[in-house]
Amino acid sequence: MKVEIWSDYVCPFCYIGKRRFELGLSKFEHNDKIEVVYRSFELDPGADAESGKSTYEMLSKKYGMTIEQAKANTVNVAQQAAEVGLTFNFDGQVETNTFDSHRLMHFAASQGKDKELSERLFKAHFTDNDNVGNREKLAQLAAEVGLDAEAATKVLASDVYADAVRGEENEGSTLGIRGVPYYVFDRKYAVSGAQAPETFLSTLKKAWDEKHPTLIQVDGDDDVSCADGVCAPDAGRSQRTE
Repeated sequence: MKVEIWSDYVCPFCYIGKRRFELGLSKFEHNDKIEVVYRSFELDPGADAESGKSTYEMLSKKYGMTIEQAKANTVNVAQQAAEVGLTFNFDGQVETNTFDSHRLMHFAASQGKDKELSERLFKAHFTDNDNVGNREKLAQLAAEVGLDAEAATKVLASDVYADAVRGEENEGSTLGIRGVPYYVFDRKYAVSGAQAPETFLSTLKKAWDEKHPTLIQVDGDDDVSCADGVCAPDAGRSQRTE
């Protein structure tokens, strides 16, 4: 079963939601049979990768509030992050463009390192205060998760995977995704937002049960022939003797 997650690496609730989803998935009986795929979504495609603006300045401009109000609004978010074992350092965060980080994720997926890079990108932005729009930093992060730094640098210097990122963003728009995180379960069920682990667990169970229905055996009369109504190859047949 496939779970697709549309998210952005500068979205605080995407990181919190990621951890809550993982907690729910860890309690799911068939978690080893779940394929998790990360999809691209940019909260601000027009952002400057090297803006130098703090997250507080970005929030102040976006929502028409003071810097102090922006700081106060992040306190609750940091507390929610702490509840799932994450450390958010808003004081040092900077606004950036995430298009290249999404391109790099496609490269990581081609090398089987998408899960590792996804986690590293979130941590880089929210905990380490790294600029996940800076190509040199992105190549460094790629190397940290076991990717070839030189190959990553070449990818970032080109336009490779640009169409793939735009394609996923357009697909998300077609599905009606207007905000992230957004979780799609086998293209049948969806969960929007950083919901509780129990919500993810119940959705996993529901999607799984519909795809893998359980057969309930009803016992009949003892005298029914052919092994109680079940005919199997050579069932109940004695061996022929010469």
